[in-house]
Amino acid sequence: MIIYAHRGASKHAPENTIPAFDLAYHHDADGIETDVQLTKDGVPVLIHDEKLQRTTNGNGFVKDYTYAELTQLDAGSWKSPQFADTVIPTLEDLLRWNQDKQLKLNIELKNNIFPYPGLEETVFQLLQKYNMVNQTVISTFNQESIVKLKQWSTELNYAFLTSKKDKNLIPFAESIKAEGIHIQYRLLTNRLVEQANQHDLYVAVYTVNLPLSIKRAIRMNCHAIFTDIPKLAVDLRKNTL
Repeated sequence: MIIYAHRGASKHAPENTIPAFDLAYHHDADGIETDVQLTKDGVPVLIHDEKLQRTTNGNGFVKDYTYAELTQLDAGSWKSPQFADTVIPTLEDLLRWNQDKQLKLNIELKNNIFPYPGLEETVFQLLQKYNMVNQTVISTFNQESIVKLKQWSTELNYAFLTSKKDKNLIPFAESIKAEGIHIQYRLLTNRLVEQANQHDLYVAVYTVNLPLSIKRAIRMNCHAIFTDIPKLAVDLRKNTL
């Protein structure tokens, strides 16, 4: 089972920042999960919320700031004073950081609220530039993005994200040619995993932080989990049959 650090080791460091990614790497996570949006001037940056208020000292929407303006914001102090002056990283920052580490990547396109025209192509081109297409999964709630990316590359892996119970989830994922489904943990059942396997789809679950939940996902042969505490998940994986 693949253990992705959800927005990095975000339990102990500010989410979607280089310190959180560093900590996840040192805690032996298999991969990094992160969220990408576009700035006003088209730079892909790593931040979960469309609004800046929760994780920075800024206000308003990410899309209304240029990258230069975003670099002036503090994206770490909200977590702890020790992370003061941490900046919002770009996707390119992450890809450069990963050059010598070669962790798996799960990049979520945050385009279900704002469409961000060109986001898919921008992300794909950067993955090509850094030779990280084969180790990356693109996930999104926006089914049109998967269809669009499929037109450009058969190398990339794509997953459909959902938090909703849907009896037609498996045939729908097949219809848009997704490789996997990324589901909220509460939707996880043996039946779903079995059905997915029968249709050559994998199942990954988010966001799994409790020991019992992590063990259950391991025992149900989930392909991957997303966790804020990768060290805990790594330790449990070693000791769970």
